[in-house]
Amino acid sequence: MGVQARTASRALALMTAADRTRGLAAIAAAIRAAAPDILKANAEDMAAAAAKDLAPSMLDRLALDAGRVEAIAAGVGTVAALPDPVGRELGRWSRPNGLDITRVAVPLGVIGIIYESRPNVTADAGALCLRSGNAAILRGGSESIHSSRALAGAMRAALTQEGLPADTIQLVETTSRDAVGHMLAGLGGALDVIVPRGGRTLVERVQAEARVPVIGHLEGLCHTYVDGAADPAKAVDIVVNAKMRRTGVCGSTETLLIDVAVAGTLLPKIAAALEEAGCELRGDRRSCALLPHITSAAEEDWATEYLAPILSVAVVDGLEGALAHIARWSSGHTDAIITEDTASAEAFLARVDSAIVLHNASTQFADGAEFGFGAEIGIATGRIHARGPVGAEQLTTYKYVVRGTGQIRP
Repeated sequence: MGVQARTASRALALMTAADRTRGLAAIAAAIRAAAPDILKANAEDMAAAAAKDLAPSMLDRLALDAGRVEAIAAGVGTVAALPDPVGRELGRWSRPNGLDITRVAVPLGVIGIIYESRPNVTADAGALCLRSGNAAILRGGSESIHSSRALAGAMRAALTQEGLPADTIQLVETTSRDAVGHMLAGLGGALDVIVPRGGRTLVERVQAEARVPVIGHLEGLCHTYVDGAADPAKAVDIVVNAKMRRTGVCGSTETLLIDVAVAGTLLPKIAAALEEAGCELRGDRRSCALLPHITSAAEEDWATEYLAPILSVAVVDGLEGALAHIARWSSGHTDAIITEDTASAEAFLARVDSAIVLHNASTQFADGAEFGFGAEIGIATGRIHARGPVGAEQLTTYKYVVRGTGQIRP
């Protein structure tokens, strides 16, 4: 598969942006046409997952319906409409000796994506790799094997129909964990990058064992801080959405921080709205004093990505208290401040060292589609190459093109 992907990536390098756009449009149409087969395959996966008693958050990620299949196809269509990132001129200058130097965006090459239980990643990752001129080797979780197989089959058929190399998108069909080991070893030099998308166990293994560069994040320990100058109505709406819109996504807020100056009046309102939505609260000493009925938080709660309707709550001493808590516990994924004080907002945005920082907006916006990327291959929390939502543009690197007129170096 590695050899086939490398061959496909070289063929893609000779094709145009219009070719890639045509292939993506065909993939979107093929997914829509194959919707009945995809849903049938997903029903098999869901039945097997239910028999294994998977967690509700995993079942939510796995489940497809007609609306979600249409959203997958629409996402591919959005990627097709994106500007092609390959060949972009990133910089250009001339040297005193007359050399003309250009820095130009080029594909990474062959990208291996290892993910769990999310069949939509099959389409998202394949589409983003095609848009950026890369070949993809996809290894989904055993829970989603039938759904991923149906999606990949439709995508490969569309590529063949349009005269693009089908091996641009390959799915590892075995569910054996040995396949992951082979990918982490680099497939004999065929893989250029690995992207893990899943739980802590998967990402820790990838980061520990990979022999090729990794783009990924360990977990989403996201915080929302309600400042003393927060608008109360905004605070209630944003916090409830940040936690409860979808609790199983990595952008879900896991800890609520609230300024002691407004905690007495505002925390009970926020807590009531959260509890009405079905959220369990676990608070620090000061939170429990204001909300005597909630569970007392243990230290491990501040380090837990619940991916469930559970929220840790801490009362802090203003902005500095919030920044100190986030510096200690945040995973560097996504953190937000709710305030009408511009100076406090700008200080938070400047001082919180996370991939995504927000002012007066839900952490659930930590999503490539919401950033205008069409889709994402994951959220990167590292500092090398890519950070935040990884879209087509982030799946390119660059090379230098130097044009001369006969110069030789003295």
